Amino acid sequence: MTELVSLARHGDVAVLRIANPPVNALSLQVVTGLAAAVDAFEADRSYAALLLHCEGRTFVAGGDITSFDSPGFTAALYNGTLMRLESQDRPVIAALHGTVLGGGLELALACHYRVALPGTLIGLPEVKLGLLPGSLGTQRLPRVAGVELALDMISSGRSIKAAAALKAGIVDELKEGDPLDAGLAFTQALVARGAGPRRVSEMNVSQVGLPPDYFERALDEAKRKKAFYPSARNIVMAVQASTLPFAEGEAVEARLFEELRTSPESKAQRHLFFAERQAGKIPGLSKDVALRPVASVGIVGAGTMGGGIAMNFANAGIPAVLVETSQAALDRGLALVRANYEASAAKGRLTAEQVEQRMALLRGTLDYDALTPCDLVIEAVFENMDLKKQVCTKLGGVCKPGAIIATNTSTLDVDVLAEATGRPADVVGMHFFSPANVMRLLEVVRGAKTAPEVLATVMQLARKIGKVAVVSGVCYGFIGNRMAEVYMRETEFLMMEGAAPAEIDGAVEALGMAMGPCRMLDMAGIDVGAKTVIEYGKAGGLPPDDSYRAMVRTMFELGRFGQKTGAGYYRYDGRKPVGDPETTRLAKELATAHGIAQRNDISQQEIVERLLYPLINEGAKILEEGIAYRPGDIDIVWTAGYGFPDHKGGPMFMADQIGLGVIAERLEHYAQVRGNEFGYWTLSPLLADLAQRGQRISDWRAA
Repeated sequence: MTELVSLARHGDVAVLRIANPPVNALSLQVVTGLAAAVDAFEADRSYAALLLHCEGRTFVAGGDITSFDSPGFTAALYNGTLMRLESQDRPVIAALHGTVLGGGLELALACHYRVALPGTLIGLPEVKLGLLPGSLGTQRLPRVAGVELALDMISSGRSIKAAAALKAGIVDELKEGDPLDAGLAFTQALVARGAGPRRVSEMNVSQVGLPPDYFERALDEAKRKKAFYPSARNIVMAVQASTLPFAEGEAVEARLFEELRTSPESKAQRHLFFAERQAGKIPGLSKDVALRPVASVGIVGAGTMGGGIAMNFANAGIPAVLVETSQAALDRGLALVRANYEASAAKGRLTAEQVEQRMALLRGTLDYDALTPCDLVIEAVFENMDLKKQVCTKLGGVCKPGAIIATNTSTLDVDVLAEATGRPADVVGMHFFSPANVMRLLEVVRGAKTAPEVLATVMQLARKIGKVAVVSGVCYGFIGNRMAEVYMRETEFLMMEGAAPAEIDGAVEALGMAMGPCRMLDMAGIDVGAKTVIEYGKAGGLPPDDSYRAMVRTMFELGRFGQKTGAGYYRYDGRKPVGDPETTRLAKELATAHGIAQRNDISQQEIVERLLYPLINEGAKILEEGIAYRPGDIDIVWTAGYGFPDHKGGPMFMADQIGLGVIAERLEHYAQVRGNEFGYWTLSPLLADLAQRGQRISDWRAA
């Protein structure tokens, strides 16, 4: 068995090798091995220099995040080893390749010199976990790269390419070839010219060109723009501490890191980090299942959704053909795709050449036979069961044997659509979120007869096109929209009881939701929302309650479709939502018609409880029914697809922070005061059981 860390002689150079595949993460064993290797180097004075090298595809790409939740967590051993490396009286060099991230970059910065392969990426992404670099990254990076670049890299978590790192002074030289060979050549050249240690901790932090109030302004901006993220503020303070003597800055960083490590925000973001990785693991699906090839894609429907879906594949270099029923619709769709690409080019995100390359991968046609050669065909027509069944029947005959047929339905029964094709084993749901070329989430809906290799192929394809995929079972709305339905139900009841759209949106936006429910549906289209309710009714899913979703159904009849028609829940001044007396009048009229009492004592807390607690309760029902495999899958759906704040960890993680007992008690309270004739407030047995036993729902696993 290969040692995780070893020390080997290459002439007069000691090579410290880390071999902890796949990404050479800094596990406790690696850190312990690193300290032992430094001991061995110090004990042998025959070495002229020490070279750090990593086996495999990358240098150290980060730390062991699981250790952050340990009660006795400490970075003392690792940080102490880094200080020992830096204090060596012989040159210490890091040979960098792959992704040098987090603790890996902090390891490299503790070395005296750094040589990198040209394709290397370098960064400190800890902010994405609600943390700051805790192994002197906030102190060493500003000393080599300057305050502005260091603060930008640490605050954003973005990586930079090797050429930019060379220009910034983070690396000393770029070399082609094998990382070990490049490192040895660089080290031997240093030794030959008699170069000695060059310790970053002894360098001064340059503040040339910075205004005197630079840090004050940066801190103010962090507080204003990222109010929900304590990491933003702590990062500014830690980088500011790099202007102090190194030991003082080290103490400041350690204190600020520990504040964040134990903060609810970081715990929530770490939960999502692991949940995203778990989402790709499908119970009962063999790892060695043979995948179907997907070299070309067909899409039925070139509207906003169809065009956005096509862009995902073009972006990944996969050709796609779009099929429409009229030339005018096809031309509109392709023109919108081009406009989206050109908008990206105008912002510097794409070159003109890249725009043309991607457009060249897309073609349009009115002929369904153009879909026959495709390996995957996705229907993206209007959310109407009869229309989708017609399309699926046609696809069942047109698509070649072995082709995957996917439906982009957001709510409808995938099993019904699968049977319409006549080949249900080939069918899977691929629910993209709008705008499809932007939103990260893809709900993959596993039908009753979906073949294992179809599911596995689509899950792998999702990664290729840059999506976070979560598997759902078949039910109305799957995971996300099923939960959104109860969220919108209470939104409308609150409105009819007297709460204004701005009050409702403001209550959840104050928690960090990207957008409240009224603004969200106005933007998505009230017509779209109403049609899903109508289709749900056709399928027999609506409760026998005439007041259910009365607002959206009435506004649809009145042609108030939201932002696109200038009026929905709000009136629109351009894109700006403005309170509309007509919405107030309509809500009051509907309240009277349905016997709903209006009142003026609806508090922000009541709005939060009535919107989010039923949503959480519905999530628990989804778990007990086996629609979602894990609580973390639900949290990924809501944070990646619905703007739920990542610093809350998603609805199921947040439920544990609130307390399941509290949620159960409040749901029972609303059942008493609002009545529960239609089961709106009936507790999920799973939630009730976990609350009674004092257990966490985010830790729940199916038996």
